[in-house]
Amino acid sequence: MKRCAWAESPEIFHAYHDKEWGVPLHDDQMLFEMLNLEGAQAGLSWLTILRRRDGYRKAFVGFNAKKLIKFTPAKLKQLMLNDSIIRNRLKISAVVENAKAYLAIQKEFGSFDKYIWKFVDGRPILDSKKQKGTERAEALSKDLKKRGF
Repeated sequence: MKRCAWAESPEIFHAYHDKEWGVPLHDDQMLFEMLNLEGAQAGLSWLTILRRRDGYRKAFVGFNAKKLIKFTPAKLKQLMLNDSIIRNRLKISAVVENAKAYLAIQKEFGSFDKYIWKFVDGRPILDSKKQKGTERAEALSKDLKKRGF
């Protein structure tokens, strides 16, 4: 398989590139996981987060939103000691807040997938329409923020 130059090294990028990157995703749970991992990545490299992905899954109960909304302040404080994730109070708290907003979106739209994909009319945006993709990404970001993400 031919890989993009960025995915040749380190090896951890191989499976991500070959099976996930650029592949349309319609699973609510995985969409929620990726949204939170992208949030954790802000200001860091994707490699940093990808290396901690299993730690994130364990720390945040598989990104199960119904379990996450039950996290107590004591549990959040405990996560600040977990070196398998990025120990940033705001990023940790954001996962719980995102879970609340995610569940509200599921209730309103029937699924998170339906909500996310409506911003691109249910179809991936190809490189040839990059500007249109940027505009839609900005609209999605703005709407997510408005909804509490």
